[in-house]
Amino acid sequence: MISVESLHVEFGIKPLFANASFVVNDRDRIALVGKNGAGKSTLLKILCGQQKPTGGVVSIPNDTTIGYLPQVMILQDDTTVRQEAQKAFSNVTELKAEVDALNQQLAERTDYESESYLALVEKFTLEHERYMMMGAENCEAELERTLMGLGFERSDLERPTSEFSGGWRMRIELAKILLQKPDVLLLDEPTNHLDIESIQWLEQWLAQSAKAVVLVSHDRAFINNVTNRTLEISCGQIIDYKVKYDEYVVLRKERREQQLRAYENQQKEIQEMRQFIERFRYQATKAVQVQQKVKQLEKIVPIEVDEVDNSALHLKFPPCLRSGDYPVICEDVRKDYGAHTVFSNVNLTIKRGEKVAFVGKNGEGKSTLVKCIMGEIPFDGHLKVGHNIQIGYFAQNQAQLLDEELTVFQTIDNVAKGEIRLRINDILGAFMFGGEASDKKVKVLSGGERSRLAMIRLLLEPVNLLILDEPTNHLDMPSKDVLKEAIRAFDGTAIIVSHDREFLDGLVSKVYEFGGGKVREHLGGIYEWLRKEHEAQISNGSNGLNGSNGPIKPTKPINPTKNDYATHKEQQKRLRKAEKAVEESERKISDMERRLKELDDLLMIPENAADMTLVTEYTTTKKALDEEVERWERLSEELETIN
Repeated sequence: MISVESLHVEFGIKPLFANASFVVNDRDRIALVGKNGAGKSTLLKILCGQQKPTGGVVSIPNDTTIGYLPQVMILQDDTTVRQEAQKAFSNVTELKAEVDALNQQLAERTDYESESYLALVEKFTLEHERYMMMGAENCEAELERTLMGLGFERSDLERPTSEFSGGWRMRIELAKILLQKPDVLLLDEPTNHLDIESIQWLEQWLAQSAKAVVLVSHDRAFINNVTNRTLEISCGQIIDYKVKYDEYVVLRKERREQQLRAYENQQKEIQEMRQFIERFRYQATKAVQVQQKVKQLEKIVPIEVDEVDNSALHLKFPPCLRSGDYPVICEDVRKDYGAHTVFSNVNLTIKRGEKVAFVGKNGEGKSTLVKCIMGEIPFDGHLKVGHNIQIGYFAQNQAQLLDEELTVFQTIDNVAKGEIRLRINDILGAFMFGGEASDKKVKVLSGGERSRLAMIRLLLEPVNLLILDEPTNHLDMPSKDVLKEAIRAFDGTAIIVSHDREFLDGLVSKVYEFGGGKVREHLGGIYEWLRKEHEAQISNGSNGLNGSNGPIKPTKPINPTKNDYATHKEQQKRLRKAEKAVEESERKISDMERRLKELDDLLMIPENAADMTLVTEYTTTKKALDEEVERWERLSEELETIN
């Protein structure tokens, strides 16, 4: 679908990529990986035609459509959510207008035998078939399904987009791209503005409905669940691994070890050549051999070793005061903004040393409760912060509190104590501030870079209650591993607001779920909570049957009151036939729901996520289920009509 040959991109002296070649095929699910600044976003822009390479060829067939979601985009504020999403169907709207115009012409003409009339009939037939093949009749239903899958409520669809935050408006843009069903999807950090439920919905959509996908993401669980191939940008090269991310990590480690051995052998060879040249440079009898060595040395192409992986760096929080037994106690805590209740009757107790997660859809009050605990906003009820508590708080706005005149190194050097000061450069490298980046002043850093710097600063301060609000948004995977290990080894208490399942896995032992104005406590890790949620959804029938607990049975037919016996008998016969059809349809729906649950459970096992046999069966079964539900609704209506 997309063929890239000898791609060359330069920004300055050193090329970003050189001589890169690869092909994106139908049904490919490609993770694009590499350190920050390696050129992942640039490559996506080149693939969608927004940026031109310095050299090389990107071949895309004329009939191939591409959908591109950048990290940042200019958003419009002059429509409702529904109207903005409907822009995805602009080609369908144009085609409908054309079909309607052709239909009008046919209605007005009477020269039924003429060649031009027959040509018009043929054109109308072709365009109408094309219109129907585009699924035009189901556009609105699909639009609602997609927006709700990405976290919108039905009541949100008529609201102006200007009422929503940038994150929610990015969801609308993502919905528009998905609704267009392009041949190739290019997604740059699509999960940044999504909660766990929306991420899982997107994973399922990509598995079932997408054709080819190339994505950049630092969400390990997401790319492992979605992708089956990994393209790594490293040392100006693009290396193609035909495996998902976790397998790529193993292969990359082996490859780097091979590179290192080859590099060491080459350095040894270079050293021996130089020693020979220096030793015999002025001996006439060795002049020919010296010249040969000089030429050999000039021809050597230096072996580059992949960037050093700092994920093995161990970082430990400094010693802190022992806190009281219960750092946070909430009793009947309530928060209202005007007439809107964010949450009420919040009762929770967090014990010393516990690591807990706050999860739930955006806007359900996770950050609001954090602000209540921090004492930043007023609330109703009783909230007690325990004895000797020293809070370390990380939120996106913390990054704005850094001294802009200091360098990155000075910012960390000012808070580092003891022997940790000897490792500042290693720590900065692990959080993507290696080399010259440590000499940058804070005032020239991007928002994401400031957030990372604020995170490092927090890691070096002696605190006993950590409150982290979306700490992983601007971190790459090695940085997240360093942070996760540090929190795991932390002696104090931690509250983590996050939608990153892989980060929370093995880190938290309790999950607080925010939703519907309530906060519910779940004991166990993040995947245990997700499993319970999944089982609850299945038992509640939220699988395409409009939230009901399976199909709602129609009321029992009432006996006809007509005196005519033959009519009565015919009516009874039709009733029995209709009842039988409804029951048969319900049985099929039940069987398919049961099989979908089995397939869901199988696909939740990481090693099965890319099993195309299971994915295909899931997709086929889901489609058959949707069709059978529509059939059941039709049969039920017929039965009610007979009644």
